[in-house]
Amino acid sequence: MNSKLKAQLERASDGLVVFLTGAGMSAESKIPTFRGEEGYWTIGSTNYRTETLATRQAFSQMPDDCWGWYLYRRTVCNRAQPNPGHRLLAKLEQHLGARFLLVTQNVDGLHLRAGNTLEKTYQVHGNTNFMRCWNDCCLSQFPIPDAVGDLERGQSLSDAQRSLLVCPECSGPARPHVLWFDECYDEERYFFQSALYAALRCKVLVSIGSSGSTNLPTQMVRGASAHGAVAIDINPERGTYARLAESSGGFWLEETASEGLRIIAEGLGLES
Repeated sequence: MNSKLKAQLERASDGLVVFLTGAGMSAESKIPTFRGEEGYWTIGSTNYRTETLATRQAFSQMPDDCWGWYLYRRTVCNRAQPNPGHRLLAKLEQHLGARFLLVTQNVDGLHLRAGNTLEKTYQVHGNTNFMRCWNDCCLSQFPIPDAVGDLERGQSLSDAQRSLLVCPECSGPARPHVLWFDECYDEERYFFQSALYAALRCKVLVSIGSSGSTNLPTQMVRGASAHGAVAIDINPERGTYARLAESSGGFWLEETASEGLRIIAEGLGLES
């Protein structure tokens, strides 16, 4: 391990450690980003992209088609398995206890399946295994019923599936519990203030596999760096967060998510 990195981690041994994960975290589990070829969804004779379907406007106009795409995404994610990096983060939660917080942009639920807890995991873009009331009758999120089942590419939403995608509180239509492109972060559903506050008071912030293209994570990295935290970016490519980390005396680990986390875990005293 880099001696400077090791020394920085040792000096921060009494403070909060925030882990911020992006799409690169799940790449080792073979989950596509859905912004490439996997992002296309054909409705009639039209090919739609993620940026078009993942909006409140699209859902208001064609809810069945949007649900079909999200159930397909859910099927792909649920067939994937947590990778060694996911499992290391679960072990780090146990090891660090109250000093641990995980903030994830991923909606695949793999962190929870690997063993991280809801209390210590802020899913700031939602989770494809959950739904909530389209009419906002309550703030609750509900697991999508198991009976909804899988949906393959090209399949349409069935009447049986549609009948299950309703709010348990008011029996009105349900929507996927995800942050859409034409929506804003909030505290009640997406932990906006809590995630920012954690970044401003942490001793170490580790970003993993993030492209740096979304607002809240970028604010977190900037805020942590500005307030003296040790910022570390794990990414095979040198991107926005690597540059932010290095500009504030932090580190860029040119590694995959799993290998980079192994290095960090060692520095935080977690025995393999």
